[in-house]
Order: sequence, then structure tokens, then C-alpha cells
Amino acid sequence: MRKPKIGLLPLYIELYDQAFPEMRPRIEAFRTQVAEALEKRGVETVTYSICRVAAEFKEALKTFEEARVDALVSLHLAYSPSLESADLLAATPIPLVVLDTTPAYSFPPHQAPDELLYNHGIHGVQDLCNLLLRRGKKFDIEAGHWEKSDVLDRVVSFARACCLASRMRNSRVGRIGRPFVGMGDFAVSPEQLQAAGITTLVAQPAMLARLVNQVDPEAIEREIQMDRETFIIDGIDENAHLAATRTSLAVRKWLDENELTAFTFNFMEIDQQSGIPTVPFLEASKAMAKGVGYAGEGDVLTASVVGAIASLFPDTTFTEMFCPDWENQTIFLSHMGEMNPRVTAAKPQLKTKAFPFTDACPPVAPVGCLRGGEAVLVNLSPQADQTFALIVSPVTMIDVTGEDAFQDAVRGWFRPRIPIEEFLEEYSRNGGTHHLALVYGNVTREITRWGKLMGWKTVVIE
Repeated sequence: MRKPKIGLLPLYIELYDQAFPEMRPRIEAFRTQVAEALEKRGVETVTYSICRVAAEFKEALKTFEEARVDALVSLHLAYSPSLESADLLAATPIPLVVLDTTPAYSFPPHQAPDELLYNHGIHGVQDLCNLLLRRGKKFDIEAGHWEKSDVLDRVVSFARACCLASRMRNSRVGRIGRPFVGMGDFAVSPEQLQAAGITTLVAQPAMLARLVNQVDPEAIEREIQMDRETFIIDGIDENAHLAATRTSLAVRKWLDENELTAFTFNFMEIDQQSGIPTVPFLEASKAMAKGVGYAGEGDVLTASVVGAIASLFPDTTFTEMFCPDWENQTIFLSHMGEMNPRVTAAKPQLKTKAFPFTDACPPVAPVGCLRGGEAVLVNLSPQADQTFALIVSPVTMIDVTGEDAFQDAVRGWFRPRIPIEEFLEEYSRNGGTHHLALVYGNVTREITRWGKLMGWKTVVIE
């Protein structure tokens, strides 16, 4: 998992250093306070000295670009003449959020007049934003007191969305086998994927077979020991577990060697000629727990979405909607044998799965019930004219009590914010596919901002 990385750009005016040099210590101290407050909110903050003239802004932006920050946060420490920075900010590809704040929470009639010099950054914001708009630079703006409001939380939310966009635009997705024959909703050409920043790497059977043969027996034993800590493994077929573990380690080596951010496979393509002994359900589950994306059936697009989200929000899993419960207004989530073990209500169990589809060894996969709580379903839907729509659905995952007849399956039930009849209509009206990401937490704002940063049509169903 990675933290969002921001570049904090402090704006000031050279005139004040010349006329009022005694101001500088307080100005510096406020910049430090804001930087530390952002760090405490879980972002990596790259700082730079206070900028006043174009040459200083140019060097600051060069530093931030070399540091590969996800977002740029501007902080007006006083009025700053916009022509010193506007052209440079308009030219940088780094997404920008303007932090519109001041040191003082209150500025009433009895305020000391000298405080004006420390608290008038807002009209520098207004000057700069006008020029950015005239230059066609997209930016976000968040206003409020840095300490007495949630403005820094909103800035961090923007930085997280920028981090998701950066991860998505640099996706490297591995695919084992061809996509499932006949599944059209996630079918996107490699050229369209590449245009969205998604590179696809197809695993060759000979390469996979080589990796399988290179797996160290001691590594297998260590992995099985870790499985005993992560999963309940009572009653599992030991030979099947060995085959699944050997497959896991081989696939993991492939992921690491190629610096893949996600992977996918079509279970129908896993057989004795595929290069691996069994369907890698187990590694798909473990990979998601480590922030590596996954989707089933050869779906590179959704795998990249899961990978982007999981890199920042670890409680993310691939899933599908299966059955509506009209009476109780919930919808059943499941899949064949893949889930992030971080998101289960109880310790997941490893099961040996019957596999009548090919001549591969019976796979081992975790099963469990998805825990209750607030979550967001996320789907990236291919649209007409080679565009995409991001469908964002805040939902409540249901705590399951009483009888549960699905003990041997990955399962969960969610309730949307609107009646399920309306939810299902709206989901399909916008082209939602049958493959989704499920992420726990109140992250609708970050996911929605991500969609807008990517230039996708963004729909929130609530």
C-alpha cells in the first residue's frame, strides 16, 4: 500500500520581504503547521521553500515533478501576484488543488490591524484562480480554516483521488489465458486499454511452467505455515494445497518480475497445458490483500480498477452481483473462489473446490462471508465511442446472523441507498458490467473525484 504524495507550494510576495522582513518567521511557521497537519492525515508531503517570483516557482515545480507527486497543493501565505506563477501552474501536468485558508480563525472588527498582512491570502487565491481559468487549467479548490474545519481532510481526499488516477494511468495488468469466450461487457481492445494507460502482459505457458519448476520446496512449506495463520485449513486436501501453493508462488514470481499492478485469468484456460497445475484462486485472494488488483475471466479492465483502489484502500475486493432478494431489499454478492481475506466477517476457511471444467488439479480457495459495514461498489463501464463511465454506488454490507446455507462459498449481501428495483435499473441504464470492485469505508468522495480526474462520465447511484 502507498500513501498519496503531495507537493505543498507556498505562495508569497517579494515586496513583503523587502518592506516587512519581520513577518517572515510567522509566515514560515504557518507553512510548517499546515505541512505537519497534512502529514498527520496520512499523506507524504514534499515541501519547498516559500516562492515569490517566477524563477522560484519554476524550481519548485521542477522539484515536485521530479519527486513524482500525485497532487500539487497551493497555499497562499499572503497576496501573491498571479503572473509570477499562473503560466507555470497552467503548464504543469500535476493536478492542482488550491487550499484557501488563513492562520486566523476569526477576523472581527476588534482584530489588530497588523493581522491583515498575515490573513489576506484569499484575494491572492482569487487573482490566481481567475488566470488559471483563462489559461484553461483545471483545478480544484477547498476553502475553510485549516484547523477549525475539515478543509485539510478535503484536500487529502483530492490527493487520494489523484493517487488513484496516477495508479490507473500506470497500470500493468497480467493476463493468463484468453478472456472468457462470449463475455462482452468488459471486452476492450488492447489499444483502448493502452490509451487509458493500462498495459497488458500475457503470460506464456512455457514461462509459467518454468516458474512452477523453480519454486523452492522450503518456500512452499513456509507459505503453507502462513496459510495456517491466515486461514482455517481443517479438512483441506493436502495434495491440492501443495499444488495451489506451488501455483501461488509461481504466479507471484511472475507478478513481481514484471512489476504488475494487477492480474486476471480465465479459469477455463487453466489446464495441463497452461503451465500451472491449478487455477490460482488462492494467489488472487492473497494478491488483493497486498494491494495487487484482480478480476476474473480475463477482465483486464476491472483488474486495473481493483488494483488502483486496493493500492490505496486495502479493504478492497473483486466481486459480482448474483441474486436479488426482493423481499429483504438486498443483493447477493459472490464469486467462484476469489476474495480479499481482509474483508471477511470471520477468519476465512480454505476449501478444496470441485473443478469439472478442465483437467487441472482441484483448486484450493478461501471462502467466507463479507463483513457488515459501509462500503462502495465501483464499476468501470465501457461506453460508446471508446469512452468509459465510472459507476459509484455507496452501499451497506449486511451483517449475517442466523442460518447461512452458503458456508462453502464466498458470499455477502448489500443494501443500496435506494430500493433495489431502482438501483438495478439505474446500474444497467448506465451500462454497469457484471464485474465490480467493492471497497470498504466512506470513500465515495475520493472515488467520484478519481472518475472526474480521469475524464470519465461519473455516476453516483444513491
